[in-house]
Amino acid sequence: MANQIPLALTFILLLVCFKHAGALSVTFSFKNNCPFTVWPASLNNADSPQLSLTGFALTTGASSSLSTPVPWSGRFWGRTRCNTDSSGKFTCATGDCASGRIECHGAGGIPPASLAEFALRANDGHDYYDISLVDGFNIPLSVIPQGGSSECRSTSCAANVNAVCDSKLAVKGSDGTVIACKSACLAFNQPQFCCTGEFSTPDKCLASNYSSIFKQQCPEVYSYAYDDKSSLLTCPSGSNYLINFCP
Repeated sequence: MANQIPLALTFILLLVCFKHAGALSVTFSFKNNCPFTVWPASLNNADSPQLSLTGFALTTGASSSLSTPVPWSGRFWGRTRCNTDSSGKFTCATGDCASGRIECHGAGGIPPASLAEFALRANDGHDYYDISLVDGFNIPLSVIPQGGSSECRSTSCAANVNAVCDSKLAVKGSDGTVIACKSACLAFNQPQFCCTGEFSTPDKCLASNYSSIFKQQCPEVYSYAYDDKSSLLTCPSGSNYLINFCP
C-alpha cells in the first residue's frame, strides 16, 4: 500500500494529463460565404498524420470544424462545381483530388487551386501559415487566427482573381466562364516561372508579369515560389484558425 499513489493525487494527475492532451490539438473552423457550395479538402505533409476528415461539403452560409493534432503541417483548399455521376464517382471542376469520392484520403488537389498552408507548433514553438497561389487560384479565401496571441495576424485573398485572369492562364467551365486561373509555372512549365534550374534561387527567380496579376489582386499571398517576404506569417503556438471561403 505504501507504494500506491493516493487516490486524490491520481485524480489530479489525470486532470493534468487531460488538460495537456487538450492543448495538443488545434481546431480549424470553416465558413462558406460563397454563393455556391464549396467542398473543402485537406492534405497532410509527409511528416504529419492524415486528418480524420479529408473532404466534405459546405453549403452557402454553412460552417464546420475539424480538430488537428499538433505538431502538424499540411494544407486546405476548396473544390468547386462538384457532382456525383450515375456510377457514384465524385468529381470537381476545380481543386479535384481524383479520389472519386468526397474525401481525398491523402490525395492532393489538382491545380489551379487557392491553398491555405500551415505548419503548426514548429521546433521554435510557433505556427507558420500562408495563402498560396503558386499553383494558381480558384476561389477567394482567408485565414483568421482565433483565441491566441494578439501577435497573430489574419491573411486574405478576397478578390476574385478569375475576373482579371490572363487568357493564357484561364481555365473555363462548360458554360464558358473562367472558373480558375493557372500560375505561369503551371501554364508554361518554364524554369523562370517555376524557380527551377538556373532560376532556383531567390535572386534569380523574380516576380513576372503573370505573378503580378495575383499579387495586385491579393497583396498578402504567395504569388510565386520565393514570394515570402510579405506572405509567410507566424505567431506563437496556441491559436485556432478560421478559414473563410469568399471572405
